[in-house]
Amino acid sequence: MDRLLLVRIKFIDRVTEPVLNQLLDKLLERGIINDEEMQSARAKIRADKARDVIDTVRKKGAKASSVLIAALCEVDPCLFRELRLR
Repeated sequence: MDRLLLVRIKFIDRVTEPVLNQLLDKLLERGIINDEEMQSARAKIRADKARDVIDTVRKKGAKASSVLIAALCEVDPCLFRELRLR
């Protein structure tokens, strides 16, 4: 089951710009995205950036999705709980 797909719309609607930037940093640091993917996402407005982040990570598979979920738990525990990603 693709947990990120189930919460995709809520994630896009509710994640904030500062949280997205922190998630991008963590995803880059952990090797899930590369510099080009990070720069591409950073250049977009918030909703498009959120869409790009979640879709890019989902396409990379379950391990990448797990890294994003864990990073979201670290960066924004309230949104993590709201999305019921436990």
